[in-house]
Amino acid sequence: MSQVYAHDLLHPKNWKRAIGYANGVAARGQLIFLGGLVGWNAQQKFESDDFVAQTDQTLANIVAVLTEAGAGPQHLVRLTWYVTDKKLYLAKLGEIGDVYRARLGRNFPAMAMVQVAALIEDRALVEIEATAVIPDN
Repeated sequence: MSQVYAHDLLHPKNWKRAIGYANGVAARGQLIFLGGLVGWNAQQKFESDDFVAQTDQTLANIVAVLTEAGAGPQHLVRLTWYVTDKKLYLAKLGEIGDVYRARLGRNFPAMAMVQVAALIEDRALVEIEATAVIPDN
């Protein structure tokens, strides 16, 4: 899929550079909303209890749903991450960055991260909501 972006990143000139995310995104086109996806496979089975492996599978699931809409990672404008352990996320940040770039490339939408007490799926360590915009022709 070509790298056609539906958005512009919003970053005030006097702000420190955002690394791995955007502070804001302006977009125009067809909106795609993804519900909270977790790190299980297509049969809704967890293959791992490892945080990085679940993150990798969650990102793969996001790409699969985007593909259904004719979109790709370059169309993402927002990700909201829900994690059960902020310290584990921070400890694994380098590995998470590796799987992120492998699945989504160097596309860094506006993001938020929230630590939660638990997720609906007991084995889930991460859940990610996504919004994408396919540009108007």
